[in-house]
Amino acid sequence: MLAENDALRQEVDKLKNEMIRLVERNLDLSQRLEEDVELRRRTEVAREILAKNIERQRNADLQDDGQLMALLEIRVEQENALMQPDFDSKALAKLLGVSNERLVRLFRRSSIYSSPDAYLDNLRTLLAMRLLRDKPQYSIAAVAEESGLKNIRTLQRRIQEVVGMTPVEYRMLFNRDT
Repeated sequence: MLAENDALRQEVDKLKNEMIRLVERNLDLSQRLEEDVELRRRTEVAREILAKNIERQRNADLQDDGQLMALLEIRVEQENALMQPDFDSKALAKLLGVSNERLVRLFRRSSIYSSPDAYLDNLRTLLAMRLLRDKPQYSIAAVAEESGLKNIRTLQRRIQEVVGMTPVEYRMLFNRDT
């Protein structure tokens, strides 16, 4: 029986050693995998930065105002960030990959808007008008927030300037049937 216990202990020790070896191997493989994932993540971030820099350089080189305005229109359609109240002309310039000065020159020369900020205000007002018309269930505050206007008062002022009536009156104009 003693010999059998000794043999079992030796077998248990071998199994323990083998298990320790396998755990160490798994830890090593796990660490290598983590390093590989981190390297891939860093590579992807570097590619994104490089792509953005290449696009910015290409956009900065756009001498033709028409091309830059077309790019602006495309970006405006693609970006939801434009409707955030803190999205301003500097953020728009960054989105296009041009300097703020270049963007201001573009609007002076090739736009009916006096400035990029006036353009953004107009986009927000148009969105607010569409929401007032198409979403009667939205409160006036929700329309102001959704369209990127800073508050209800700004919404009221902008709608009043554009159509000569309050947001509620404008909404009622389109929703008389409901």
